[in-house]
Amino acid sequence: MTDATMTDAARAPYAPSERRLAREAYHRARARRSLLVATASTLAVAAVLYVVITGSPGWQVTRTTFFSGHYAREALSPVLHGFVLNLEILAVCGPLVIVFGLLIAAARTLRGPVFLPVRVLATAYVDFFRGFPLIILILLVVFGIPALQLQGVTNDPIVLGGTALVINYSAYVAEVFRAGIESVHPSQRAAARSLGLSYAKTMRFVVLPQAIRRVVPALVNDMASLQKDTGLVYLGGAIDAVAAAHIMVASSFNYTPLVVAGLGFVILTVPMTRYADWLTRRTDAQRAQGGVV
Repeated sequence: MTDATMTDAARAPYAPSERRLAREAYHRARARRSLLVATASTLAVAAVLYVVITGSPGWQVTRTTFFSGHYAREALSPVLHGFVLNLEILAVCGPLVIVFGLLIAAARTLRGPVFLPVRVLATAYVDFFRGFPLIILILLVVFGIPALQLQGVTNDPIVLGGTALVINYSAYVAEVFRAGIESVHPSQRAAARSLGLSYAKTMRFVVLPQAIRRVVPALVNDMASLQKDTGLVYLGGAIDAVAAAHIMVASSFNYTPLVVAGLGFVILTVPMTRYADWLTRRTDAQRAQGGVV
């Protein structure tokens, strides 16, 4: 083949083969069919649920008690005002949970017999507060600490409720970080130490960057759960979204405000969970391509 022939062949527009065109057409038709089947099945399930729920004997009472448009409009303003407090608690407690969780995880992964007491204390903390019910912990902290009458200790239910959240969630986040730290291959620690890095620098520059990157999706899920559980601070008397809804329920005996508050938490939480799912898919794709160590 001469140079001119090769040049003409290189300049010729790309033309897919008939086999490839047929394969692409088949995939498009299969995707359309799958979409139609999924849409039809979803509509069918929704129709069945609608008929079953609205046809039940107590539907009219349920709709008036839990889904009243009048009480929903009345509850919207106080519930939204209460959500500001929930977001403020999340903004303060979220970073504290990450910091304390990372410190506890680092304590659990310390090596050497001299650090055995530290590892035991960190393990006991995680085991205890992961198993201790969050509601009981909030009640103990919010009402127990003021009962001690300690000088210089606040009695603010918002601060004490946030403290209980940090104590509880730090145990969960510590396990997430520990899993990430232990997922880093020991050979990387050995390589870093052979280059002259100390244990602290090895953790800071080699282990922790990889560990944190790997557990970001799980951390986002924990932050979404924390956002939801900020509604429990109402147990101590803080007026958040849930407390505002409870006040309206107590005066009207209609539970629609609680439904409005619950939907508000869903609206705030769903974007975070979807973001966590997207991070998980991206991390899996990078690992499959060798882009994440």
